[in-house]
Amino acid sequence: MIQVEGLTRRYGAASAVSGVSFRVDPGQLLALVGDSGSGKTTTLKMINRLVEPDAGKVFVDGRDAAAVEPHALRRSIGYVFQGIGLFPHMTVAENMAVPLRLVGWTRERIRARIEELLLLVELDARLASRYPAGLSGGEQQRVGVGRALAASPRVMLLDEPFGALDPLTRDRLQRSFDDLRHRLSLTAVFVTHDVAEALILADRIGVMRSGRLVQHGTPAEIARQPADDEVARLLDTPRRHARRVAERLEGHS
Repeated sequence: MIQVEGLTRRYGAASAVSGVSFRVDPGQLLALVGDSGSGKTTTLKMINRLVEPDAGKVFVDGRDAAAVEPHALRRSIGYVFQGIGLFPHMTVAENMAVPLRLVGWTRERIRARIEELLLLVELDARLASRYPAGLSGGEQQRVGVGRALAASPRVMLLDEPFGALDPLTRDRLQRSFDDLRHRLSLTAVFVTHDVAEALILADRIGVMRSGRLVQHGTPAEIARQPADDEVARLLDTPRRHARRVAERLEGHS
């Protein structure tokens, strides 16, 4: 469904992304993990041409992305932004309707789709007339996911979608999104700095460092045979945190 071949992006003499290649099969979720500045978000943006690569190719559902008009490509791919990106002057319903208006849906058809989307992302229908400022962070994020799903894309790109949420809300939305993407058979690339989140949600993980993809495989494959010590330490982060929590709790018992 998504094939990335040798993607490279330079800014002056520096390479933000260098020779990145991977494949995401239909219905799979690939999580890109790595330190800040490792090239995760730039790679994500090159898939739907928000950033144009200096070299390499992207194929989405067998089509060369470079041969598709950028606006048409983006309308076929759901995108959930870091920081949500809702329009503050629009209601929930109006925010969700943006992609549908762009493709020329009628008012009646849009109204029916908004009702479906509110159910899909588990939002109370009474929130449709509210503005983003009147919503909780978790509700805003659900609206962002609903907007990305409005035109029924088969592919989704998600950039740190739950990163700014409190732990309980984040856990609920991870569970909700995991159920949703399996029910809809979505193919997704998910950028996160949280290794535990990647291990929970992903079918495959890509570890990025200094603009390069240093390892790509299933969570079990990478855990069994990490490419190097840094990858091993990265994948062991959730276990180290769990051990430290257990030690602290035992120390205060």
